[in-house]
Amino acid sequence: MIGGGPAGLAAAEVLVAGGAQVELFDAMPSVGRKFLLAGRGGLNLTHAEPLDPFLGRYGAASGRLEPFVRAFDATALREWALGLGIPTFVGTSNRVFPTSLKAAPLLRAWLHRLRAAGVVLHARHRWLGWAEDGALRFAAPAGEVQHRAEATVLALGGASWARLGSDGAWVPALQACGVAVSPLRPANCGFDVAGGWSDYLRQRFAGQPVKPVAASVVQEDGTVLRQQGEFVLTDTGVEGSLVYAFSASLREAIARHGQAMFTLDLLPAHSAEQVAAEVMRPRGARSLATHLKSRLNLQGLKLALLHEVSGASSRNDTARLAQALKALPLTLVAPRPIDEAISTAGGVAWSELDDRLMLRARPGVFCAGEMLDWEAPTGGYLLNACLATGRAAGQGVLQWQAGAR
Repeated sequence: MIGGGPAGLAAAEVLVAGGAQVELFDAMPSVGRKFLLAGRGGLNLTHAEPLDPFLGRYGAASGRLEPFVRAFDATALREWALGLGIPTFVGTSNRVFPTSLKAAPLLRAWLHRLRAAGVVLHARHRWLGWAEDGALRFAAPAGEVQHRAEATVLALGGASWARLGSDGAWVPALQACGVAVSPLRPANCGFDVAGGWSDYLRQRFAGQPVKPVAASVVQEDGTVLRQQGEFVLTDTGVEGSLVYAFSASLREAIARHGQAMFTLDLLPAHSAEQVAAEVMRPRGARSLATHLKSRLNLQGLKLALLHEVSGASSRNDTARLAQALKALPLTLVAPRPIDEAISTAGGVAWSELDDRLMLRARPGVFCAGEMLDWEAPTGGYLLNACLATGRAAGQGVLQWQAGAR
């Protein structure tokens, strides 16, 4: 078992329960480092929405992921966590969290159970690929070592947060074996705005949330995606949960056209007619800022963003001002670097894998987790699919060992 993130640990758990002798190798000094980082935000384990819309969050890969996620859905994940002594609760947004809102207790209980079951952990062992005779090569503290295995599960992550172990260094080793790997790209990431922000906006407001707002993105087929939430203004653009929800569409639009449009409704609780009526009320000697604050409670960062993006002519035209308040366009020109992203898109192409997640080009080698070619928004979908594919790969190994070739 190579990779000590959620997918790797899930595969190890299934394998050792099935009677396999499991040795788990990880490049870092300890396992689960990115998992622990996710815990800083409360550890969003999964999402409590119905399964069909849940599966739809995986986009183009939903069909391939469906059998794995159905076999280990949100209910099964919560029962699994409870079996580790970690009760969970459903938050107001239907996101599921441990009651402690911490990752460390779950990881400790999980590792204790794996060690007690016989899983052997090898830290500071970075996988280098295969030797000519098929042995697994590792860079270890004492130098290169080799190990032989009847079956191998690769759960090496994507390429975000390299300092935590997910650096995409596995790609050349698989490509050398003839395995097609879709390019790794940032997912659930921030974006840079065209021209950058003014010094005033950046120095005064960078790092602050913009809420509540609704965002809209026009798809290639003309359909409009809209969602309400919040995002954060950064030094170079925007990031945060509302931006992440559209990151796949925005990233692909930039790749095709060089830019993408992200349209903001600064007043989602007001209809367009209400906004127009309030904007057109006589304001007398009051400034526009005072008028908007009084009539629509628009102030602070929202007001500054309106001034930043809309021109003076728009602000002096009440009809155009009302339109800008309900549809303020931000032009995005580049996703932030992949190492800043929460997760990655791309990875081992599904065509390279059979239904057990075994590589067709290398029998006995299975892949799981984020290194597969899929992506999903934040909200528990990422972790659920990592655990589900890890368990599926472990079950695939047991089937293969039993002779179901």
